[in-house]
Amino acid sequence: MNLETIISEIKSKALTATPLGTTIKFDLGEVKVFVDGTAGSNEVSTEDKEAACTISLSEADFISLVKKELNPMNAFMGGKLKIKGDMGVAMKLQNLF
Repeated sequence: MNLETIISEIKSKALTATPLGTTIKFDLGEVKVFVDGTAGSNEVSTEDKEAACTISLSEADFISLVKKELNPMNAFMGGKLKIKGDMGVAMKLQNLF
């Protein structure tokens, strides 16, 4: 499964999920995945915008996280995943994955 496929799947799931009520960005280095849940639905793009919460991790770890091969708490505690901003927003992500 490649990154483009995963982003496409997230876009599909985001449309049917309850809006997050906030914004979140995954910073994968050169690639950014931005989720805007402030409107009537969640919108997913690859724009590099300011977000209430930014999660930084490698592209490989992001793919593993989405495929549920990487436990988010273990990734955070092990330093593979860094959260900047509102940590409560990160907890809302289970609706998208």
